[in-house]
Amino acid sequence: MELRQIKYFIEVAKREHVTEAADAMHVAQSAVSRQIFNLEEELGVNLFIREGRSVKLTPIGEMFLQQMEQAVKLIDNAKRKVEEYLDPEKGTVHIGFPSSLAGYTLPTAISAFRERYPEVKFQLNQGSYTYLIDGVIKGDFNMAIIGPVPKKTKKITGKTLFTENIVALLPLNHPLADKKLIKISDLREDPFILFPNGYILREIIVNACAQLGFEPSVAFEGKDIDAIKGLVSAGLGVTLIPEITLIDSLPRATVKIPLVEPNVTRTVGVIIPTERELLPTELLFYEFLSEFFSILDRYQN
Repeated sequence: MELRQIKYFIEVAKREHVTEAADAMHVAQSAVSRQIFNLEEELGVNLFIREGRSVKLTPIGEMFLQQMEQAVKLIDNAKRKVEEYLDPEKGTVHIGFPSSLAGYTLPTAISAFRERYPEVKFQLNQGSYTYLIDGVIKGDFNMAIIGPVPKKTKKITGKTLFTENIVALLPLNHPLADKKLIKISDLREDPFILFPNGYILREIIVNACAQLGFEPSVAFEGKDIDAIKGLVSAGLGVTLIPEITLIDSLPRATVKIPLVEPNVTRTVGVIIPTERELLPTELLFYEFLSEFFSILDRYQN
């Protein structure tokens, strides 16, 4: 069994089409077909059900795919580990992040890190809260910036970097727009603009409202922070939003107001796997994050 055969197999399994897999890997279709045939001959089982050049995995093929994907990740990590031990300041950091930390937090940290290690490269993966946790557990990437920091989740450990406030973002013509502070209960009758169900920021906001005995009326939903800010800017409702997402500027025709009763916060930190070691370059960045946000926190306070 050769690594080349395994990579051909994985690509065909993902695309369910031999020609498309060959095109993606820049090799001849016949070469891919031959290697898959050789692999099946060696294993003594059919990995695919064939329908012309379209294919579907057999049950044993699906099991084999799961195992081989993990094997290839281990091989790739081992190769990277050797390369980075030779020179960790020229390696690559694979990291996940949510949209709420994409505008300021992560870019600021990466920019500061690359001033110290200018040849380090980054491979970024944006996604939802559960996507980031699952990605670290499965080994799609070895760390993620996340908020809030999960507690008691198996196979990962989290380090809190800072705690931030959740604030109200209102249209400029809102009756409470001139207030210095507002209570969440003051927004009881307002239409809310939130992330869809399943997003952690929605859960934080709904739980805060529940503490005061009401459920927010959700008029619109947005899957990223900029969409939500844009809908508030258009006057379509109000939202509660991490303050750091507004650090550079407010959206047009909106106002940011701190919350009281209750004061809503979230932790922001980094998660890593408990069952795998960080690669040398990733370890450099992981250690840098704690140092960087500790200094930043002292400066801001």
